[in-house]
Amino acid sequence: MLAACGESEPPAPEISYEETLQTQLIQAQPGDVIEIPAGVHEITRSLSLTVPNVTIRGAGINESVLSFRNQQQGAEGLLVTADDFVIQDLAIEDTIGDALKINESNNVTIRRVRTEWTNGPDPENGAYGIYPVQSRNVLIDESVAIGAADAGIYVGQSSRIIVRNSRAEYNVAGIEIENSTFADVYDNVARNNTGGILVFDLPNLEVQGGQSTRVYNNSIYENNTQNFAPPGAIVGNVPAGTGLIILANDNIEAFGNDFSDNDNVHVMIYSFTLGGRSYDDPNYDPYPEQIYLYDNSYEGGGTVPAHPLLAEWHAQTGENSPDIVWGGLMKEGASIENLVCLGDNPDVTFMNLNGGSDPAQVSTDLAPHTCTLPSLPEVTLGGLGDD
Repeated sequence: MLAACGESEPPAPEISYEETLQTQLIQAQPGDVIEIPAGVHEITRSLSLTVPNVTIRGAGINESVLSFRNQQQGAEGLLVTADDFVIQDLAIEDTIGDALKINESNNVTIRRVRTEWTNGPDPENGAYGIYPVQSRNVLIDESVAIGAADAGIYVGQSSRIIVRNSRAEYNVAGIEIENSTFADVYDNVARNNTGGILVFDLPNLEVQGGQSTRVYNNSIYENNTQNFAPPGAIVGNVPAGTGLIILANDNIEAFGNDFSDNDNVHVMIYSFTLGGRSYDDPNYDPYPEQIYLYDNSYEGGGTVPAHPLLAEWHAQTGENSPDIVWGGLMKEGASIENLVCLGDNPDVTFMNLNGGSDPAQVSTDLAPHTCTLPSLPEVTLGGLGDD
């Protein structure tokens, strides 16, 4: 239509940054770098990427913020199903569901990414902050996760994983490695969570047989936030005040960690079946084996035993939790030898709950646990993440 004399065409509608970013993700080609400018960018719908070899890069972990506080559609903030993916130098805040989910991807680098629910611990927060699952070759470096109602930094059903130089706080689980193999978790800070670091293997998942995780040189302290997981979540069973939990996982090595002021217990190792829990997966092995803990430091803590079996024991004895507690359940016919090793000359307090059926039958005998195990190999990612 021709404009009348003296009249001008109406201006084209302004395109929002959300629409621009959605278009960039949809039209991305392998090798593209998508830049997120500095500022707080309001996003109302889930974002997704399916193209391999794409980098999403912001101006800084606190400078480029994708805010989902007014999210209206979608289950995640950003969902990635693509190999050779890099995301760095940005934040994802206040998503309805998971903040950053990466599914079935190979070669994933997450560097200087912050996920946060800014209202603090709340069961209405999304479950997971940084959340790679069923992936291989995963690097999470210099990242931050705050306020997740399940796990802040979670890697599940994956293999060849490094989580380093990162911080997790005010989550139910700070850092969780679940049903995964060959993981190194080091130089991290886990504080003010319900549980600091969790190494789990659970039944009824597609990938099982979690093993070969090293947890070392981490600061794990003051993980005393009350559990705020929504009903039905397995982490809803994690007692407030727990530093490190090893559940039904094998070949775990934990060393050089600093534990302090975790009110329930610094370290707890136990079977999925401790306390009478049952399972219906015939392929599942619920018993942890070959657990090697040494050269860790322990300060304070144990003053408010909250695990039901520890609480019962505490009620009878009035004593604080020791540094390390083992549930004591073993496979039928198994020997206690080399199940839990604490080094050649362990300078720790320790308790074997002996299945927990009778608090009077616990054992503090270190002799069966004065042993060493072969060190696990360093996890390498084939150059992934090298600067």
